[in-house]
Amino acid sequence: MSDWTAVASTVEAKTERERARRWRPGLSPLGGAALLLVMFLAVPLVALVWRALGEPGIWAAAGQPLVLRALRLSVVTTAVTIAVAVVAGTPLAYLLARRRFRGKRLVEVVIDLPLVLPPVVAGVALLMAFGRRGLLGDALGAVGIELPFTTAAVVLAQVFVSVPFYVRGARAGFQAVPGELEEAAAIDGAGTWHTLRRVTLPLALPGVASGLVLCWARALSEFGATLMFAGNFTGRTQTMPLAIMSAMERDLNAALVLSVLLLAVAAAVLILARLVAGGRVEP
Repeated sequence: MSDWTAVASTVEAKTERERARRWRPGLSPLGGAALLLVMFLAVPLVALVWRALGEPGIWAAAGQPLVLRALRLSVVTTAVTIAVAVVAGTPLAYLLARRRFRGKRLVEVVIDLPLVLPPVVAGVALLMAFGRRGLLGDALGAVGIELPFTTAAVVLAQVFVSVPFYVRGARAGFQAVPGELEEAAAIDGAGTWHTLRRVTLPLALPGVASGLVLCWARALSEFGATLMFAGNFTGRTQTMPLAIMSAMERDLNAALVLSVLLLAVAAAVLILARLVAGGRVEP
């Protein structure tokens, strides 16, 4: 038995040394191919920032009505989307993580589908559901509700494509919490809500927060479903991605400002998601 322990220790030590060894990508064809791909991904991002910083009048463009209205609308609609995600997505994530019920696999498929569905298809689906001639169009019209091409349509499009990110992250966070802790709290007399608030949620917070960050980032960058379902109307449905498309036709500086802003947000979101999930960047 001791011989096997010694062998296992040797293998583990060798594995750690291999992991610690610094690899130089340029020394092999494999490394060269990897370096080319990294450069291909990095060069457009660097070019975007370089062009924005070198463009005269770029800072003045940040105060244009087009930019400010799009920024304001994006902040408001994504805030509503996050609220919907927390209120409706948290119970769903907990049920998927902790309960077995008939149709669970189907529910999981429905939750995951928007992640792989082309955004334009998502927009068409929303129109077919909530449009005037959609599945629920007559019922909504009967009570005076008209959703397409309104700010509410922007929120619905963002919810449809982004909330699955929160549900997946929160579900992973709940699954990481040992069920024995909840059982111990129940034995001590704690109710379901008390256990969830005092035991489960604090321990699941990294997964919940990571999912929330990714959900917000996806809602902020939503384009295709919003364009199809809500249109592109300044001050009403024109979010930052849609404003970039409009600005490219007549004001490059405004498009560059919005693009760099979204790039900075995306980078911050990735770093924040790693931090709240307990990840770290290898040196």
